[in-house]
Amino acid sequence: MRWRSARKFSSGSSKVAANEFERRRQTVAAGLAERKLDALLVAFSPNLRYLTGFTGSNGNLLVLPDRAILFTDPRYQIQAGQEASCRIKIAKGPLVPDIVAAIESSRLRRIGYEPGRMNCDLFESLNARLPMKASLVAVSGWIEQLRTIKSASELERIRRSVETNSRAFEQTVKRVRPGMTEQDLAAELEYRMRRLGAEKPSFETIVAGGARGALPHAQPTAAPLRPGSLVVVDMGAFQDGYASDMTRMLFLGSPTAKVKRTYQAVLEAQLAAIDAVRSGVSTSRVDGAARRVLKGYGLDRAFVHSTGHGLGLEIHESPRIGKRDQGRLETGMAVTIEPGVYLQGFGGIRIEDTIVVTPAGCRILTPTSKDLRVIG
Repeated sequence: MRWRSARKFSSGSSKVAANEFERRRQTVAAGLAERKLDALLVAFSPNLRYLTGFTGSNGNLLVLPDRAILFTDPRYQIQAGQEASCRIKIAKGPLVPDIVAAIESSRLRRIGYEPGRMNCDLFESLNARLPMKASLVAVSGWIEQLRTIKSASELERIRRSVETNSRAFEQTVKRVRPGMTEQDLAAELEYRMRRLGAEKPSFETIVAGGARGALPHAQPTAAPLRPGSLVVVDMGAFQDGYASDMTRMLFLGSPTAKVKRTYQAVLEAQLAAIDAVRSGVSTSRVDGAARRVLKGYGLDRAFVHSTGHGLGLEIHESPRIGKRDQGRLETGMAVTIEPGVYLQGFGGIRIEDTIVVTPAGCRILTPTSKDLRVIG
């Protein structure tokens, strides 16, 4: 096996990034003792990126009280040296033998691992090769919990992702016409976001016209967008590794009274939920604010999912904002607020923004108008 030491960062921005990753690793290292661990092994890519900046597809991080070691393969030798500021081991073959060798040489006994994030092959391979007195100890949600509070640099990346996403929507919506297929509209949205700097969509773009809008997670089809129909557009971008998420509504033609009333109900519900957001408030209270509005319109039973979720290095992160969730919002969390109504035979209406929780409320990152976009 081959070793590489931490890269020397030359630019000011690189130094800031390196220091942020180092602080995160130090936080984890400081928490090992209270969890009665000698080390933590991180295999989940978003958690690995959070702690090191490494974006390769094959890597594991061993965090010890006094150091951290990133294990990867020769394909990522240059990349790891550029991205990560910790010690790096380049394995000639599978990573497991080198990880086990480091465990043995450091005389580690209790090694934490992420049970919901590590695949069975890696777990079994490690478990079969561990020294006699060493064991793997399940540790769930630790890094994910740290990730819920975003740093200033993370929030800036999310903001840029949100703006790219919104610009792609605005550029695309000008091209929407009756007869355009759901698939064509989704493809155009994704093309535009990539042209504007996104690496990829943060999830499969949802475009659902007419009655298909009653499917909250409808996949785009070859069905044409027809006059007199609602169109749900739910889209997000990954930019600099961070996700955005937005839902806006189109209508082809002149909206009916029922469309206008239902849209107004969802809009009021979304604004009520946003108004309920502040540091310290329970997530169920935010969800309840949206549901109370919809109940007043007789539409509460047509709201079939949670009001929102956290986002960051993943499109769905903690916290979840649902009626049975008991978590509390904290300053620096980035979350979505996205109530919706789904009526079979009529369609669906959902309005969604990405926001940041503040001590006294929230900051809405999504710049796109929430008005129903009418296309003549």
